[in-house]
Amino acid sequence: MCPGDPKEGFTVKEKIHPAYNEIRVMCACGNSFTTRSTHKGDIHLEICSNCHPFFTGKQKLVDTAGRVERFRRKYAKSEQAAAKTGTK
Repeated sequence: MCPGDPKEGFTVKEKIHPAYNEIRVMCACGNSFTTRSTHKGDIHLEICSNCHPFFTGKQKLVDTAGRVERFRRKYAKSEQAAAKTGTK
């Protein structure tokens, strides 16, 4: 028999394990679900499986502090400059 087999009457030690409570997980997209964890309090996520592009199959740009917009402006200028020099 294996150690820890329930047939041998194995029990866990008391007062050394953290509390394993039911918590609520909330995403920025509005999705929420309950799970069990040793974490105290609710968990707030930015991206979950309901809104993540890998799971949804849709590309969604998350603009962090204007980085996407800054990138678009930078390359829009270079495309315009290339178009002007190409037409002359």
